[in-house]
Amino acid sequence: MPAAPEGPGDGGPAAPVTPADAADAARLVAFGLQPRLLPARDAAYADLLRRHREDPAFARLTGAVATGLGLVVLEVSTRAGMAVAAAEDSVFAVRMGDYARRAATDAADRFLHGLAHLAVAAMAFPRPQDLADDGYIGRITVNGVDAFVRQACRRLEERAAERGENTDPASGAPGLEAAWRVYARRSATGATKDARRLAGSTTGIVGKAVAFLTESGFLQRTGDDAGGAYRTTARYQLQVRDMAGGAAMSELLELGVVPVGDGGATLLPPDDTDDLDLADDAGLPFHSS
Repeated sequence: MPAAPEGPGDGGPAAPVTPADAADAARLVAFGLQPRLLPARDAAYADLLRRHREDPAFARLTGAVATGLGLVVLEVSTRAGMAVAAAEDSVFAVRMGDYARRAATDAADRFLHGLAHLAVAAMAFPRPQDLADDGYIGRITVNGVDAFVRQACRRLEERAAERGENTDPASGAPGLEAAWRVYARRSATGATKDARRLAGSTTGIVGKAVAFLTESGFLQRTGDDAGGAYRTTARYQLQVRDMAGGAAMSELLELGVVPVGDGGATLLPPDDTDDLDLADDAGLPFHSS
């Protein structure tokens, strides 16, 4: 077994890596793949995090294990645990098509599910400083997200009218210009006789998006108000930091729409995102295609 690289300030080679070390590193990565597991609730997890912090050689070994599995390490801390995201070519990557099929939707609804995820992220962290502040906790509701998207749809419709563009649905239109037409015409609830919202309604789509994020450890449910109330986790903040500069998010932010119920929020893109220390190649819980 090859020896580990020299540690900082060691002045010589570190102790050889043992199979037990490799097993512990893999175990820590495995903990990171259980996003709902918190270090405070698992002594073994907390011990491995402490070792990662205190032993540079073990930290490098853990990073190598993650890299070999196609994972990007976003952060390792008591706050977020071993926070990892799947690179696009990783076997752990969840693609939008897989998510849409899991949500029992047809191909026509996949784009609306992507829009719902985008809107949740924008409402949860509406200002650049919210993403930069490790202590910030975003709060959203299903009905609030739906109202936010409909407000954005109205702004896009106004913009199209100002340009003299056709406001009828156009299958070849790119980005949000196509999405708003479909979303605006979809029923918000489409409730059944027993008051359950239909899966294909816009609140049904948002509900599935937040349920997926909750199962993935990115949101925590806090109540039943307004269709379901949720708070963000540290892991979700790390994920949204990485997507903040994406084209779709930028397009939504440029509309200048203020999230419902938060008069102080300004959906303006950050002047400089260099200070966010984002991990390369990390993405949202799913990748496109």
